[in-house]
Amino acid sequence: MQVPVDADTSVGVAPSDTGQSLAVWAQSLYLANLLLAPGLAFGVLFWLWQRHKDTAPLLARQHLHQATMVSLVGGVLIVALSGAWVAFGGLDSAWTWVVVLTYFVCIHGTLVLLGMFALSKAMAGQPWRYPLIGPSLR
Repeated sequence: MQVPVDADTSVGVAPSDTGQSLAVWAQSLYLANLLLAPGLAFGVLFWLWQRHKDTAPLLARQHLHQATMVSLVGGVLIVALSGAWVAFGGLDSAWTWVVVLTYFVCIHGTLVLLGMFALSKAMAGQPWRYPLIGPSLR
C-alpha cells in the first residue's frame, strides 16, 4: 500500500535537501580514516569540511564538524600519548609495549564504535555529538 505524501509535510524531503547524504559521507570518511585509509580519508574529510562548513544544511555541518574535529583529537590521543609512553618507558621495556598496545586498542576501538553510532545517526538524519571529545553542537 502506497501512502500519499502531502506537499506541506517533510516526509517527501530528499536527503540532499536536509544534508543527510553529506552527513553520511562525513561519518563514512571518519571511519575510513580509522580503518581503511588513514590520512587519505582524513584529507578528503577535511576538504569536504572546508568546502561546506558555511553553506551546507545544518545536519551536514554538524556531522562534518564533529567528524573532522574528533579525527584531529583522536589522532592526537593515539599518536601523542602512545609516543609519550614509548619515550618515557623506553623501547626495550615489555611493560611499555603492554601499555601502549592496550591503550591504542582501547582508544582506537572506542573511536570506531562511536563512529559507527555516528554513521547510524547520520543515516537516520539525526544530529550527533561525540561524547567527551566532540565539539558542542551549534
